[in-house]
Amino acid sequence: MQVKIGFEIHQQLATKKLFCSCPGELTDAEPDARVVRRLRPTQSELGEIDRAALDEFIKKKYYEYEVNNSHVCLVELDEEPPHEPTEKAVDSAIEIALLLKAQVVDEIHFMRKLVIDGSNTSGFQRTAIIAFDGYIDTSHGKVRIPIICLEEEAARKIKQEGDMVVYRLDRLGIPLVEITTAPDIKTPGQAIEAAKKIGDILRSTGKVKRGIGTIRQDINISIEGGARVEIKGVQDLDSIPWIITNEIERQKLLLDVKEEIENRVKKDKIKLKIHNLTDIFRKSNSGIIKKALGNRGRILGMRLQGFSGLLIGRLGPELAGYARVKAGVSGIFHSDELPAYEIEAEEVKEVRRNLNLSEEDAFVIVAERYTKARKALEAVHERALLAFDGIPEETRMVLKNSSSKYMRPLPGAARMYPETDIPPVVISPDKLLWTESNLPELIEHKAKRLEVDYKLNSALAEQLARSEYSELFEKVVAGNKKFAGFAASVLLSTLKELRREGFSVAAIPEEKIEEVLIAAERGKLAREAVVEVLKFLCEKPESRIETVRESLGLKVFDEDDLRELIKDILKEKEDFIREHGKAAEKPLMGVVMKQVRGKADGKLINRILREELLKFPGE
Repeated sequence: MQVKIGFEIHQQLATKKLFCSCPGELTDAEPDARVVRRLRPTQSELGEIDRAALDEFIKKKYYEYEVNNSHVCLVELDEEPPHEPTEKAVDSAIEIALLLKAQVVDEIHFMRKLVIDGSNTSGFQRTAIIAFDGYIDTSHGKVRIPIICLEEEAARKIKQEGDMVVYRLDRLGIPLVEITTAPDIKTPGQAIEAAKKIGDILRSTGKVKRGIGTIRQDINISIEGGARVEIKGVQDLDSIPWIITNEIERQKLLLDVKEEIENRVKKDKIKLKIHNLTDIFRKSNSGIIKKALGNRGRILGMRLQGFSGLLIGRLGPELAGYARVKAGVSGIFHSDELPAYEIEAEEVKEVRRNLNLSEEDAFVIVAERYTKARKALEAVHERALLAFDGIPEETRMVLKNSSSKYMRPLPGAARMYPETDIPPVVISPDKLLWTESNLPELIEHKAKRLEVDYKLNSALAEQLARSEYSELFEKVVAGNKKFAGFAASVLLSTLKELRREGFSVAAIPEEKIEEVLIAAERGKLAREAVVEVLKFLCEKPESRIETVRESLGLKVFDEDDLRELIKDILKEKEDFIREHGKAAEKPLMGVVMKQVRGKADGKLINRILREELLKFPGE
């Protein structure tokens, strides 16, 4: 069976916002203001309304926007036209495009992409094609990259309460590079290889953000005989094969349902006829039913002719997904899963009689307020009709178990129209030539070089090459390659452990970490004291290293003072040494280290201890 897989990779750039000078960072501070709005779709240049935008508008939601003055201005509120695109963001996008072997455009023209789910205050997202016809090589063949775009990030969704969705505007406007691959990927294994390769190219620039939420992969999947389905919100690369496998199985199942339902009934026989079944459930023991009736709800139901046996584990989740999204209900009941949920066999029998069902027919019931329940059944009917098409084009959201749920129909071409507030950005030949001449070293090449230059094992070299601290590492060990192992350990392991323990490592400026490591390399700070110094800097990141040493009592022993201390300890432990001989070295090392407590380097202590033990009478 032929499978086609493609990616849309969205990567935040590490610059200020795209169309204003606000910082491209998030904040957890209390908002200074809140703004409430509704959004409605507009027609494209051809007079069409995008189906995905219309689908959102029908939900009749309100949107509340949280505003922090330090991170948001009138541009994000759509109360002021966008400023000129941030030059650093444009330059970063061009650099990424060239690394992906793409052809950069002569002029950048921004467009408006209709988005009315509330994540953009303007009702559209600004996006521009930066380059085209790129590619990457994988072990299974070339993967083409037809389009690379520069666009603005959406607002951050905080919560949803009924018809009100709350967004924070700190994220709105952060620059994004969108990399769209062709459907050249054929297997889950090739998919994860391609995603990792593109991710490495992005990180090679040093100009992209890192961490959860800064990069997202949307996966487009279609199988032979089906249609394109977009899976949004993929962040964990290791889950990609599972997500793809699950989606392929879901699509195969839907094609099986299509074949089976076509053999049972004609599409035009699936009528929308809603029945009020409330009286049947007046005395029901079901908690869900009781709660709905207690809230002045109704029990509405409908017949699905010929659908018996096709709902449980197959079409049922699809119907429920449409009902949840389009009507806002928490769920539906269908005949393939009943009796269950304290709905008894006699009640099921009465519903079947009331709806005049045959053995091949199924039914769906909804327990909700009348308007919402009716809307849910209309959505169920809409999705039931789509079963005759096999696989509908739709956008789905990935779930924690690597399955997915329905979000909305796939958007169409009607969602795009020109941006009239931003003039074209000309890419000069000189800028392009300079960028081509100064492209960064790719991670895969850097890993091999680090392995050779600093005598690191391949795993450590690769880990270091991918790290945000790779440049810092090379600065620190430039004059002493023997220090490479310790420096790598601090940057890759120690800092990670401190983060896990809850220390705010991000608060320490990179130059301060460099200062700590150089002090350790030059013997001005014992290696054993580095962890304590870093912990101190997490709390007071602007402190001078000398101040930290004094505060922690870490004045470094010089060699003469250290030798005198060790001599005194050996004299005190004379009987122990005579009794244990050479075996006394390890316990004595522990005694010295305890007294020194990070004020001298361990290797120096060990050398002096061995020298003095050799001089010891009787040894």
